[in-house]
Amino acid sequence: MSQPILASFAAAVLALSSQTALAQSKAGEDVPHAGTENFHAQCIGCHGIPGYKTAFPVVYHVPMIAGQQPGYIVAALKAYKSGDRSHPSMRGIAASLTEEQMQKLADYYGRPAK
Repeated sequence: MSQPILASFAAAVLALSSQTALAQSKAGEDVPHAGTENFHAQCIGCHGIPGYKTAFPVVYHVPMIAGQQPGYIVAALKAYKSGDRSHPSMRGIAASLTEEQMQKLADYYGRPAK
């Protein structure tokens, strides 16, 4: 799949996921990651698929982040933002997050499953 097609597909998936999250929050549901809906959609698009592998920049298994320690998630996001950890997609996403957004996402994904 060419990069322009892949980018268009990713944008479409992100837009649909963002609309769903926004619709849920408007419906009055509790959104513990309020203010991070767009980022949540990006996270779950890769980290929420059991056994998911990506081919960019190389083929590798994408780890699930649900249930991960919040402190680890925040530290990882900060490391991607600073460049201490390298992955083009993660660096781009982390670079646009504030520390408050990082913490909200970490708290959301780190909470115990119901």
